[in-house]
Amino acid sequence: MHKRIIILLLIVVLILAAVIVIFKLREEEKHIPVTATKTLALPDDPGLPTVPPGDQIIRHTYYTLSYNEKYEQPDWVMYKIIGDSLRRPKNPRRNNFRRDPAVATGSAAPADYKKSGYDRGHLAPAAAMSWSKTALSETFYMSNMSPQAPQFNRGVWKKLESRVREWALENEELYVITGPVLKGELPTIGKNEVAAPQYYYKVILDYLAPERKAIAFVLSNQKHSDPLAHFAVSIDSVEHLTGIDFFPALPDAYEDSLEALEETTAWFQTRLP
Repeated sequence: MHKRIIILLLIVVLILAAVIVIFKLREEEKHIPVTATKTLALPDDPGLPTVPPGDQIIRHTYYTLSYNEKYEQPDWVMYKIIGDSLRRPKNPRRNNFRRDPAVATGSAAPADYKKSGYDRGHLAPAAAMSWSKTALSETFYMSNMSPQAPQFNRGVWKKLESRVREWALENEELYVITGPVLKGELPTIGKNEVAAPQYYYKVILDYLAPERKAIAFVLSNQKHSDPLAHFAVSIDSVEHLTGIDFFPALPDAYEDSLEALEETTAWFQTRLP
């Protein structure tokens, strides 16, 4: 009887040990370091984010957007910014704001912003596309605009766009996904009732080996004086805020590891306080 009890206890211990080992292996799979991608088959590019229901995908020459008719602006705009392109001579900015003929339901119009108190805030920035006349011109489609407070658009948002260009020069190329947070009832402007968002986000991915890395930002639509690193967040948190999966084409283990990152030292000289 005594031997039988001992044998049963040993069996229980072995089963528990096996369960613990399996659990640890699964947890390790979820947290594969972003740099450990030699055994993972990654696609050539990260692909597009998910498209919210009812949105229209619009592909311009150098950026793609997901247009939300209800709010008369995109849920997201995605573009690739290349260091070599930024080194080319710049074309002059012409401010040719105009409706986007590719929007099936009709985009917002420049007149919607007149006397509204808001800037026509670029999502794919003109300064990142000034190397090409076509690229620059297409950034002035109203489908690429969102109502931004002047102090925000000309302040911290401009500063962040400039920093992204610096990072593109340092890292050779980056993928950028940016947009407003479109949720609930928002104040509107103009005849087309363009929503004025309370928050904006920007997700930046360095997809070039060997040091693949990512960073994200969320900022309220108002004047800010804090350093940019203060607004850095994980991609996971932006996905939770917006309901958008930014990199659905990536392998799950790699995507999970990438999107959980909150480390800023690879991008900024100093750590967050």
